[in-house]
Amino acid sequence: MQQSSHEIQVSTRGKGLYEITAPVVGWVSARGLREGLLTVFIRHTSASLTIQENADPDVRHDLEGYFSRIVPEDDPHYRHTLEGPDDMPAHVRAALTQTQLTIPVAGGRPVLGVWQGIYVFEHRRSAHRRRVFLHLLGA
Repeated sequence: MQQSSHEIQVSTRGKGLYEITAPVVGWVSARGLREGLLTVFIRHTSASLTIQENADPDVRHDLEGYFSRIVPEDDPHYRHTLEGPDDMPAHVRAALTQTQLTIPVAGGRPVLGVWQGIYVFEHRRSAHRRRVFLHLLGA
């Protein structure tokens, strides 16, 4: 068994889904491991990760709209408001989604469906630099 780790930085421009499939697949492929398990972990509490359709941009638009409806920014019940009106909703969104993905690796590549992409799901309005940690274990 071998293992390898790497961190990528993702610049976001505000709320939305930012595809990171290409750099993740490229890094895994360059490791030369044929079979294994890839862990993708985001090191933040106001952004998350998801695997979603990467063919139709309307999917990303509809997901953002859905989360805006179920986790509104103007909820008067939020106590944590010092970092702005979008911060507590971002924490709730991250709690409802995932901060870690586990993806099998076969044939030297992450096993993803034809229309699947790996995304950072930014939950804050302003631009951020998100850190995503990759860990690969395999042979």
